[in-house]
Amino acid sequence: MHAVTDDDPWRVLNVAGRRLEVLTAGAEGGRALVFHSGTPSAAIPFPPLVEASAAAGLRLVTWSRPGYGDSSPAPGRTVADVAADTAAVLDALGIGQFLTLGWSGGGPHALACAALLPGRCVAAATLAGVAPYAADGLDWLAGMAEENVAELSLAREGERALTPWLEEQAAALADVTGADIAQSLGGLISAVDTASLTEEFADYLAATFRRAVSTGIAGWRDDDLAFVRDWGFDVASIDVPVSVWQGSEDLMVPPSHGRWLTRRLPRARDHVHPGEGHLSLAVGAMDRIVSDLVDSAG
Repeated sequence: MHAVTDDDPWRVLNVAGRRLEVLTAGAEGGRALVFHSGTPSAAIPFPPLVEASAAAGLRLVTWSRPGYGDSSPAPGRTVADVAADTAAVLDALGIGQFLTLGWSGGGPHALACAALLPGRCVAAATLAGVAPYAADGLDWLAGMAEENVAELSLAREGERALTPWLEEQAAALADVTGADIAQSLGGLISAVDTASLTEEFADYLAATFRRAVSTGIAGWRDDDLAFVRDWGFDVASIDVPVSVWQGSEDLMVPPSHGRWLTRRLPRARDHVHPGEGHLSLAVGAMDRIVSDLVDSAG
């Protein structure tokens, strides 16, 4: 892969013969914050994160995972595979050590970086991120909204069962607008999440959903399948600080997932917030999340 320049904050990189659309923001030369967005999503600037990263002097780096937007699909990918993509992207940008944050479906991918890039990933945070499917002592689907239970149950059945359901959902998201977003999320969001949907935030969510499915369902499908298979690493092996942020009113990823991760991660920093949801915590606490991540890295 050839080196790239910073003339444009968004670019396409070639990684092992595949395209990855990459977005950067903030201080060139600053310590990097690698952000793994949720499922489904693509590389669209998230204003609270851009602002919090800039205030902390961090260089924000994110990309659309394989199969989302203009990033080439990688059928059969595992959660662990994100570590190699992360290393390749950072090599192209001339970045060594980094911090990482994963929101929702991005949470497992941030943990993969912490587990599989030791010495390079110096701290991690998971915001409303799922625990491993085979987590001992965790009823993985308990407390999830009906829509997520349906989706992830189909993922357990395999690609053939999951694909028609995702195609129907993707068709509904292809032209979604900020004004439609609360209705499109339906029972997945609690009252506090609905209240957090300002015009700017709703427009961001709509834009990242539209771009995520703009070239099909491959990214969404492969995320879901990866979550319910072996992740390719053990979270108990992670030897860097990991902050676990979770809201008690989260209907997409129940707080039991955050509690499980806090118990299993050797250097966990517990941030379970009463009265917060899947979306509200990301909007209202992003400055604190980034500040805590910087602090945990030392």
